[in-house]
Amino acid sequence: MKVEWKSEWKPLFWIAALFLVAFYLPVGTQRFDNAVIEAFQLVKWYAREHVLLCLVPAFFIAGAIGVFVRQESVMKYLGPAANKLVAYGVGSVSGSVLAVCSCTVLPLFSGIYRMGAGLGPAIAFLYSGPAINVLAIILTARVLGLEMGVARAVGAVAFSVVIGATMHFIYRKEEHEKVNAAMQLPKVEIKRPLWKDTIFFVSMIAILVFANWGKPVESTGFWYVMYAYKWHITAFSAAVFAAVTVCWFGIAWWKMLLGMLPVVVLVYVFPHRPIIPFTVGAIGLSVITSTDRGESGEWFASTWDFAKQILPLLLFGVLLAGVFLGRPGSEGLIPNEWVARLVGGNSGWSNFFASIVGAFMYFATLTEVPIVQGLIGSGMGKGPALALLLAGPALSLPSMLVIRSFIGTRKTVVYCSLVVVMASITGMIYGYFF
Repeated sequence: MKVEWKSEWKPLFWIAALFLVAFYLPVGTQRFDNAVIEAFQLVKWYAREHVLLCLVPAFFIAGAIGVFVRQESVMKYLGPAANKLVAYGVGSVSGSVLAVCSCTVLPLFSGIYRMGAGLGPAIAFLYSGPAINVLAIILTARVLGLEMGVARAVGAVAFSVVIGATMHFIYRKEEHEKVNAAMQLPKVEIKRPLWKDTIFFVSMIAILVFANWGKPVESTGFWYVMYAYKWHITAFSAAVFAAVTVCWFGIAWWKMLLGMLPVVVLVYVFPHRPIIPFTVGAIGLSVITSTDRGESGEWFASTWDFAKQILPLLLFGVLLAGVFLGRPGSEGLIPNEWVARLVGGNSGWSNFFASIVGAFMYFATLTEVPIVQGLIGSGMGKGPALALLLAGPALSLPSMLVIRSFIGTRKTVVYCSLVVVMASITGMIYGYFF
């Protein structure tokens, strides 16, 4: 059989490319071996610190949005035809209340977007969650100076609205079609009053927020008190959540009681390792909801769909970020001194480069501040420092991969480009005056 090379050149190209990569793989060199180790160290750290406490609650919240939130409510406050002041206000404020990292906000973003939220308000929510973090802004002001903290706060709030509005304007034709499609949807029967759903979601959000409450710089004051009692508040929120699911969402009380008993026992067995009872509680909730044939079963199915779609992409993205950039304070394939040298001064290039690095690097909540502090000590300009603070927490390589799966490649590129360009311009303006 004769080979038709016109149709086979692509497979040949990829086979040859993979062979050359394998042939010249720099195994044994210190930098390459260290980059591989850093990649797996970052994945290990991410799995330990973020999957159980951050992503699992976020998946359950996103699944609940898809099942329990009425679509007409989402369309009323966040839809393409909603009042713009209300839509962007709700999008930016609701995101900022969560104070989560760029990866944890993704299931929540996908939940409201699937339920009919307009692209603009949904993007405002997506940016504001990790960027408008009250604790991070306070830490920035403490460590990097009051003017840097104020600039970050003002810039982040403005970014969430401007980027969301710009995305809406660019894709306004699609948004108009979404409005027309929503008008044809039949009305859904209301099973519970809004205030019951509100208590249900507030209890879950409280579990997510307080379980991940970061330790403040000072060991006194309001923020430290909240940190000291974070697990007590989390436990109280979990108790409210359990009561609500039994009373209003049809879960049998004896199932919830059987699920809670191991958690209570483990709290006393492992008083200094709260992640153990937290994990057992998440497993118990999964078993309870997955075996239910009513609304709770639909809730678990929706939650599981989000987990299957998002988690593999996130872990793969974290692995790639670790290979190229390493963990905070360590190095991957790209040396840290290259970054420090390229972000000195306040030129357009240094601000743009800082935005690009921030957009691709993964920052856990609050870690960006000490990293920027170290870079400033190595010669980083104040303008690029702000640019990195505005682009870094809101984006990362893992989050880009997940965002693409929800809104497509083109919209993802536009969104990321807007963040990078606006961060660069803002950094230049700030660097000029300060």
